[in-house]
Amino acid sequence: MGTPEFAVPSLQAVVKSGHEVVLVVTQPDKPAGRGLKLKPPPVKVIAQQMGLPVFQPEKLNVPDSLQVIANAKPDVLVVVAYGRILKEECLAIPPKGCINVHPSLLPKYRGPAPIQHAILNGDEVTGVTTMFMDAGMDTGDIILQREVPIDPEDTAGTLSEKLSVVAADLLVETLKLVEEGKAPRVHFWKNGLA
Repeated sequence: MGTPEFAVPSLQAVVKSGHEVVLVVTQPDKPAGRGLKLKPPPVKVIAQQMGLPVFQPEKLNVPDSLQVIANAKPDVLVVVAYGRILKEECLAIPPKGCINVHPSLLPKYRGPAPIQHAILNGDEVTGVTTMFMDAGMDTGDIILQREVPIDPEDTAGTLSEKLSVVAADLLVETLKLVEEGKAPRVHFWKNGLA
């Protein structure tokens, strides 16, 4: 599950690593430009180029949409900048859980715009976190984290590009651990880290 350019390297890396992608879920095409012509999200474009099935529900957390996802029989759901909150019914579908790829070192900058917040706050380091999803907003157990330095000349765009490449590598590493049953779980809320 993903929508913007940030999610594209992760999708490509998962496919390249040999994992079967049974369904790509992304946001619906949106009007763009002067003529308001429908424009597909970057993830859809890449998924179609790779011959992957694409699902673009207007509403995700409704029975019909959830049934489409369940029928694909995913072992795990991966979320990279999808742009919608997954309710418990969706989180319960895959037997090995749902993994979120978040462009910050959680618990710092939970929620939207973590890249922009890191730059605005003058941070020298940010990073990527993979985590098991739960019903809260970025409150699940952390699996892995990787730091990325913020250069003084970085913008949200350049930092997003750097983080998207790191995210792709970290996701592949995370999926291997989940597949082997060796994924760590760091309960940062319970350890007073948040």
